[in-house]
Amino acid sequence: MTLRGKDLLSLREMSPEDIESVLSTARSLKEILSRPLKKVPTLRGKVVCTLFYEASTRTRASFELAAKYMSADTVSLQPSGSSVQKGETLSDTARNLEVMGTDVVVMRHPVSGACHFLSKVLDIPVINAGDGMHEHPTQGLLDIFTILEYKSRIRGLKVAILGDILHSRVARSDIFGLTKMGAHVTVAGPPTLLPPGLEDLGVKVCRRVEEALEGADVVYVLRLQLERQTKGLFPSKREYHDFFGLNRERLKYAKEDALVMHPGPMNRGVEITTDVADSPRAAILDQVVSGVAVRMAVLYLILGGETSDL
Repeated sequence: MTLRGKDLLSLREMSPEDIESVLSTARSLKEILSRPLKKVPTLRGKVVCTLFYEASTRTRASFELAAKYMSADTVSLQPSGSSVQKGETLSDTARNLEVMGTDVVVMRHPVSGACHFLSKVLDIPVINAGDGMHEHPTQGLLDIFTILEYKSRIRGLKVAILGDILHSRVARSDIFGLTKMGAHVTVAGPPTLLPPGLEDLGVKVCRRVEEALEGADVVYVLRLQLERQTKGLFPSKREYHDFFGLNRERLKYAKEDALVMHPGPMNRGVEITTDVADSPRAAILDQVVSGVAVRMAVLYLILGGETSDL
């Protein structure tokens, strides 16, 4: 299967071959980021629209930079500055963008399934930049890419994912992607933040963080998503940190060379301590760099860039 002209909505729907295609393309494109002139003409004449109904720093900026580095033009819309404030529907907004000449829409939306809905409305590709609690496929791809940069393989690695699994679209995409590529995934968090049926996704569910960390090659800490919680699911942030936060003592349960990751933004002192987040074992800023390379690869493959222009 080729990604040219296709939607990217979910890692659950992606084959290992398509995942590898993105990763190998990202390896080639990452070199552009270290050039004095970070610009290639490969997507010249293409228009990329970022349509973000939720706040974003890393995802939105990296998609826009990825497009600009490949000479595409970008249009950025947020509800606060658009006709959404006047009652315009998602489909009407997107259709208007399409007829203006947009070649691909990159959307983040608070409702799970919104990107799938939009893909049925538009004739141009839709890239899911995070939809509700469903998935965040390019985050999953960049996380796999980052692990490969450090570990040179995915198959056989033990990856521990800690924290707010229930509300995390990142956790779902990482689980789908990592298990497809052969990793052994364990999860741990407060029982109220562990959704039912996790075992059916091929992961091991642990009652204690220390159990999940035992022998881990990669430790992935999730953000505590208070904005998605409609009721108290744990007593306090202090108690969450005491029982489930990653600190130096808990990290000792993982392998000595275990990689520490976090999708950002971090709640320092809640899900992760500053000394761990800023330690040499943390790859958190490297994930950000990977995000630009992977999103360049995604845009390149979907929009049909020319290798001769790299």
